[in-house]
Amino acid sequence: MKARNGFTLVEILIVVVILGILAAIVIPQFTEASNEARMSSLVSDLQTVRSQIELYKIQHTDALPGAFSGTVTPAMALTMYSNAAGDTSVAQQPDVGIFGPYLQKIPTNPFATDYGDQIVSAATSPDPNDGGTDDPGWFFNTVTGAFGANTVGHTGL
Repeated sequence: MKARNGFTLVEILIVVVILGILAAIVIPQFTEASNEARMSSLVSDLQTVRSQIELYKIQHTDALPGAFSGTVTPAMALTMYSNAAGDTSVAQQPDVGIFGPYLQKIPTNPFATDYGDQIVSAATSPDPNDGGTDDPGWFFNTVTGAFGANTVGHTGL
């Protein structure tokens, strides 16, 4: 009798089923690790921006970023040079630009679907349940100075 080389169909099916079971066990763990990493990034970004908002307030006599002028947004106030009166400049100058910039750029909210690096400024926080997909990634309360994530399920962090 001649010996046959190769695998039978049953042997191949058993290997495929075992690989499928292993994949079903491992893949959800990668998804959970990805969500945990995004949450960790979100918390770290929130701590950074909040600390820089506090530093801005200290250097600008308790004024919040963007409070001095209607044309200077909180994002501009945090990413540009400024003086004690809140005037901003892209470069440090003797009369403008003795403070800051507090951030190189606004971080991107890892949970935001669109516009994750933009800040919406208002006296109240936006409704996290409005279902909009074009919501900015962050909200900044212009009255209290509260800064948080504008993402369904994560607002208030």
